[in-house]
Amino acid sequence: MRNFKAAQQQQGAVLVVALVMLLVLTVLAVTNMRGVTLESRITASRAETQRLHDVAEAALREGEFRFYGPAFLRDKLEFNGENCKTSNTLQTNGLNKPCLLKEMTAGNVTDTRTMQRKFYLEPLDFFEAYPDYAANYQVLDGAGVTANKVLAWMPYIGLDANTSRKYESEDKRKSFWNTYLITADAAESEAVNAEYGAVLEGRGTYFYLVNGQANDELAVQSSTANIYVGLNN
Repeated sequence: MRNFKAAQQQQGAVLVVALVMLLVLTVLAVTNMRGVTLESRITASRAETQRLHDVAEAALREGEFRFYGPAFLRDKLEFNGENCKTSNTLQTNGLNKPCLLKEMTAGNVTDTRTMQRKFYLEPLDFFEAYPDYAANYQVLDGAGVTANKVLAWMPYIGLDANTSRKYESEDKRKSFWNTYLITADAAESEAVNAEYGAVLEGRGTYFYLVNGQANDELAVQSSTANIYVGLNN
């Protein structure tokens, strides 16, 4: 004997529950996929930052290397636009001089300090922020580096004097460097340079800021102190 009444009481509850569970699983799956995508992007960003950092560090080493040794002392104390050209290499003419940027001066000591602080903290944006100072250079970024132009950023070529090969990372990321002589006004000179007053003779301890950067995207810095015994020694 069939019970038709019991069959009529079923309202499809199982189907509704199944659809709700399917919706929940779909939402969880989409959320998980978004999380995986975000983590992948974060990982890729960190890897790219590390690659740029490594390339910029290489340029930093070259900037520091240009101060080694007693030769070309005047070029290590004063700006010379010829030293900020691509021809300033060991490979082409046996020279190895630093691209020492021009001393920064503004309307007064406070303005000069603000200008220098901008350079120390934001070297990639500095030249755009101070167009009057930037006029000392014909190319202000790495992307525009051209032969026979005065550069704000020198391209990295490596430390090997026996090759003319242009150094680049395997993924074609390029790096650049520049240097700046850290100076102080007369009131602070004794704290910064105990031999202040002997600059014209090239004697004393001199402090430099060295900047390295990669692809005009990421910059690194170091500071170095060099002791010189005189232009004639």
